[in-house]
Amino acid sequence: MKRYIHARLGDEERTLLQQLKRATGCSESEIVRRGLRLVAQEERRQRSALELAGPSVGRFKKAPRDLSTNRRHLDDFGQ
Repeated sequence: MKRYIHARLGDEERTLLQQLKRATGCSESEIVRRGLRLVAQEERRQRSALELAGPSVGRFKKAPRDLSTNRRHLDDFGQ
């Protein structure tokens, strides 16, 4: 049994939907179903540490390059 949903689209989304219909020949419903599957697939995808760190990467300009390999930086660590 299929269920129906209602979604409100702004002018930009409505235009995009019309363009996708013309380009793909798919119905509005099929485009929405494909979009849901793509979002679900993206959410399941494992992300790298770099992706998870996001905008914080490269934020600190004056820090040592690698804290883990220079023992001097580990003095008194954990005490």
